[in-house]
Amino acid sequence: MTVAGWHEMQKTLTDLTQLLALAMEEKDSHILEVVREELSDLDRAVRQMELKRMLGSELDPLNAIISIHAGAGGTEAQDWAEMLFRMYLKWMDRRGFKATVIDYQPGDEAGIKSVSLTVEGEYAYGYCKAEVGIHRLVRISPFDAGARRHTSFASVFVYPQIDESIEVEIDEKDLRIDTFRSSGAGGQHVNKTDSAVRITHFPTGIVVQCQNERSQHKNKSMAMKYLRSRIYELKLEEKKGKQQEINKTKKDIAWGSQIRSYILHPYRMVKDHRTDLEVGNANRVLDGDIDDFIEAYLLQGQKGSC
Repeated sequence: MTVAGWHEMQKTLTDLTQLLALAMEEKDSHILEVVREELSDLDRAVRQMELKRMLGSELDPLNAIISIHAGAGGTEAQDWAEMLFRMYLKWMDRRGFKATVIDYQPGDEAGIKSVSLTVEGEYAYGYCKAEVGIHRLVRISPFDAGARRHTSFASVFVYPQIDESIEVEIDEKDLRIDTFRSSGAGGQHVNKTDSAVRITHFPTGIVVQCQNERSQHKNKSMAMKYLRSRIYELKLEEKKGKQQEINKTKKDIAWGSQIRSYILHPYRMVKDHRTDLEVGNANRVLDGDIDDFIEAYLLQGQKGSC
């Protein structure tokens, strides 16, 4: 299928080259405009094919679970975590992905302490994994009466949402299951009964929770899926010898460890420190236009594996 797609695009390019030569010979501006539009469509198709080639891992086609956590800094960091949450929701909407919040911890005064959500869509995990790491914001704080510049950090972790065909052994004796009342900013996040579920897995120290559903049974089921995904990824990373690096990243939500910086003062720019890609329109990025960063990261990974 992939080879046939490349052949079809190669044929289209050959046809457009001939059509371009004809248009230039006839000095036909209408045909030139048609060729320009067709080339633009072909360029988009080639980029999408390249992305599919980069997403070659067996886990890449799976749905994903994203977890966002505010770093140290109180209200500043919690507001930044909510800004990232909003950015990802807008990006998911652009791509046609379905996002479902499974856990939401509101900030003390504004923003969020943490949020976890599932992302459903074609190659959701393959795309979302490019966002793992520490995200840094520099701006004039809206919470500072002195209008001083502040730096805030938030961490993003992504896990593949594994299906039932992948076996992950979990012994019930290794679990502690607690129930509690949901909390949140309102709407779907609030429940007046103890339906929220928190599961602690003693061997790994992993703690997951779900409070989106009104049914305790549904929350427990979703929390178990989340736990299975976390444990499965942990085992994969241990095999790759990367667990020490991941743990270091989780502990160090601070200066020097960021993958991307969002500068809103004294100038406006977003820079990815892994690929050196810079975008001057920071508002556009915060409104969910992050595909260029994701594609650059995936392309860099593809080159590194060659």
